[in-house]
Amino acid sequence: MPKLRFSGFAEKWNKKRLDSFLERVSNPVDVIKEQEYTQIGIRSHGKGIFHKEPINGLGLGNKRVFWVEPNAFVVNIVFAWERAIAVTTEAEKGMIASHRFPMYLPKNNLSNVHFLRYLFVTDKGQSYLELASPGGAGRNKTLGQSNFAELKIDLPSLEEQTKIASFLSAVDEKISQFTQKHELLSQYKQGMVQKLFSQQIRFKADDGSEFGEWDQSELKEVAQINPKVKKLPENFIYIDLESVEKGLLLLEKNITLSEAPSRAQRLLSKGDVLFQMVRPYQQNNYYFNLDGQYVASTGYAQIRTELNSKFIYYALHEKSFLDEVMNRCTGTSYPAINSSDLSTIEIGIPCLEEQTKIANFLSAIDQKIEVVAQQIEQAKQWKKGLLQQMFV
Repeated sequence: MPKLRFSGFAEKWNKKRLDSFLERVSNPVDVIKEQEYTQIGIRSHGKGIFHKEPINGLGLGNKRVFWVEPNAFVVNIVFAWERAIAVTTEAEKGMIASHRFPMYLPKNNLSNVHFLRYLFVTDKGQSYLELASPGGAGRNKTLGQSNFAELKIDLPSLEEQTKIASFLSAVDEKISQFTQKHELLSQYKQGMVQKLFSQQIRFKADDGSEFGEWDQSELKEVAQINPKVKKLPENFIYIDLESVEKGLLLLEKNITLSEAPSRAQRLLSKGDVLFQMVRPYQQNNYYFNLDGQYVASTGYAQIRTELNSKFIYYALHEKSFLDEVMNRCTGTSYPAINSSDLSTIEIGIPCLEEQTKIANFLSAIDQKIEVVAQQIEQAKQWKKGLLQQMFV
């Protein structure tokens, strides 16, 4: 019995062979060479369906393809063990799927495909998929469709399946709403960065007067780049290029000086800005404002300024600055800029009061973005707990 059940349901979950409640549907496509087709793909970890770029029949060659059946349970037999499962929708009607993506519809009114989608992303569900995917080492495990059909799955009544699926769908919808809000706030922030640093939008002084003209200065004229360090501490938290994503410190590594990599050279002080020098277009830069001993990798340029350091941090994300960075980069797969070239890029510098107003305004947006990011993470963790408790 699951640990968490809706009231009104007390019946035992019964083991049923999968082919007793799901039946395979197969509608082959008679491919026409001149016609365009859109194929579906299935992401691992239950992350759903995506649509590939259209391709004509000639491009499909001799590939066996099938019309997508809407509202069907579908599995990628190559990555089933990695939870590459989904449910098709009306949006996929008229699209095609490879023979590697068998589709199934409910049989004998015993199953709800959305319930099964949630079931197969649980740890128990993954164990079922692994059981039906014998053979090869590593990632080379193909789902045996006869093995899949013979799986014995614990199922509640159709009514309880539907109740569980509807509830979890509502949780997913909430996560989707939070995610959309996060995206909109991020887009708004990026738009405001462009407008503020291009001076399309200007703040006024507290007394209502206009601020003066901005100066143009090379970065090295308003900041120290990679300030010298006499000695590193014996113990510190190391920040490497994998530690930061979109301004957030995601990973802290406590290490000793003796085990530290040679790139651990940037001893940080509050207000320092870290600029990602490898693949800078990712904009995984970081504003440091933490207590304790932190050392960053030489993969970052360390920027220290007497100006408003948060203003400098945001200035490094403005499009014209990033364009100048990319123009100075070398390498193709991993474009990188060196500190010397970075230091010669010009940025606009207003008076300190206007710097502060810009920094405070953008920081307030960042705080809102962070709150929504936390809501997304909390909702995902809640859903994870539900999945563990609502299934046998």
